[in-house]
Amino acid sequence: MRNMGDYMGDYEAKQLILEVGRRMYNKNFVAANDGNISCKVGENELWATPTGVSKGYMTEDMLVKVDLDGNILRGGTKPSSELKMHLRVYRENPQVKSVVHAHPPVATSFAIAGIPLSRAILPEAVVQLGEVPVAPYAAPGTQEVPDSIAPFCKTHNGVLLANHGALTWGKDPMQAYFRMESLEYYALVTMYTGSIIGQANELSCEQIDQLVDTRTRLGISTGGRPACQNVGRDGVPACVEQKRCGGQCAHGGQQPAGTAAGVEMEDIVDIVRQVMARAKR
Repeated sequence: MRNMGDYMGDYEAKQLILEVGRRMYNKNFVAANDGNISCKVGENELWATPTGVSKGYMTEDMLVKVDLDGNILRGGTKPSSELKMHLRVYRENPQVKSVVHAHPPVATSFAIAGIPLSRAILPEAVVQLGEVPVAPYAAPGTQEVPDSIAPFCKTHNGVLLANHGALTWGKDPMQAYFRMESLEYYALVTMYTGSIIGQANELSCEQIDQLVDTRTRLGISTGGRPACQNVGRDGVPACVEQKRCGGQCAHGGQQPAGTAAGVEMEDIVDIVRQVMARAKR
């Protein structure tokens, strides 16, 4: 079994990048030449997808090897200008070995609306993914993008990119990809319960505490803590506030922002319908 500090070989890394590319394309997480994938194979080298190529139809010879400064080491193609995001994640968090960027329709709709995925409604999402913040808008391909995601690289497992898409990372390409799948599913269920059904029984502070403990036992130290229902005016979950003051403080609770986001969720549904309709053309 590979340890966190170990790197996979060139061949394995390239094959996994191709596999993740096919899965992203088949799941409608990317359209045309969108998205990019990378995998570290050493302290200062990684394989990345090329610019201008559909991720569903890549071949091994298309991939390019670069260093952490973006200099090409091997390959006859150019990496995407969005590789800057990947390089920043690796610099901020050396534990990360792979990064995936895609535009899954529902999650991207949340990114367009500027709404984070932070409602505690799915145990699996709390354990495997955690909360997903929204990074401020930055023009794709510019240095502003890596700067916008930098604050989240050590504490979370992925981010929504405002008006753009999503970025996830992990110990290998499959974990990074599965987190993208979980992120899109989380967004879809949040949309269904928030607007189409109009009701969600959110997890209590105690239930979230148990799930965070489970996550810790699984060796996952990132993801943040989704807010429970009883949130005070300062936005701090009541259970967290009680721990801070040894259980001796009173905390006036209220529903967290977004638990009754009727108008916002209706806007998201409209956006999703437009994105899905465009994807089917």
